[in-house]
Parts: sequence; structure tokens; C-alpha cells
Amino acid sequence: MASEKSKFGVLALGGLAAILASTCCLGPLLLIALGFSGAWIGNLTKLEPYRPLFIAGVLVALFFAWRRIYRPAEKCLPGEVCALPQTKRLYKVLFWAVAVLVLIALSFPYVAPLFY
Repeated sequence: MASEKSKFGVLALGGLAAILASTCCLGPLLLIALGFSGAWIGNLTKLEPYRPLFIAGVLVALFFAWRRIYRPAEKCLPGEVCALPQTKRLYKVLFWAVAVLVLIALSFPYVAPLFY
């Protein structure tokens, strides 16, 4: 049971790191799209120097998530949740959904200047 929670935790950590990596660029655009305005939105650029650290965190978290999902160290006993094909499929779908969101978030600062 703890193994399943740790797989979810690694996926969640990867998604959070991806969001933090794109905060300086995606955050202001999202806030403006929601109707927020003001000079304080420009303060989100203070996170830009930390972007390489967030990107490294994303890649490390995704690597560990991939390793836990596709190359499990422990074998699941019959009857455990991790042995169910639906659970394995769900984790693979979630992993690739997070990976696509990470790719979008990491490429956003390079694509965004084309739109404004």
C-alpha cells in the first residue's frame, strides 16, 4: 500500500515542480486571463533564477516515477492493489499525462513570445 502512495507522490511532485518551473511565465498570463491585473504580477519574475533548479527537480521526479512504474523493484503479490491491471494502466496514463503537461510547461517560455 505504501508503494502505491509513493508512486502517486512522485507523480504529484513532478507536476508541482513543472508548475513551479513555469511560474514566471505562465503565472502572469494565467492571472491576466482570469482578470487580475496590477504591478504585483511582475513580481512573479523573481522566480526566474530558480527555474533551472525547478527543471532539475521535474526531471528527477519524472525519472523516479518512470522507474517505479515501468521497472518496479518489488513484485506485487496476487490480490494487492498494485497487481491489478487497471491500477498499472492508470499509473501509466497519469505518468504520461503529467509528462505532457511538464513538456508544455517547460516549453511555454520559449513559445509564449510568439503570441504577444
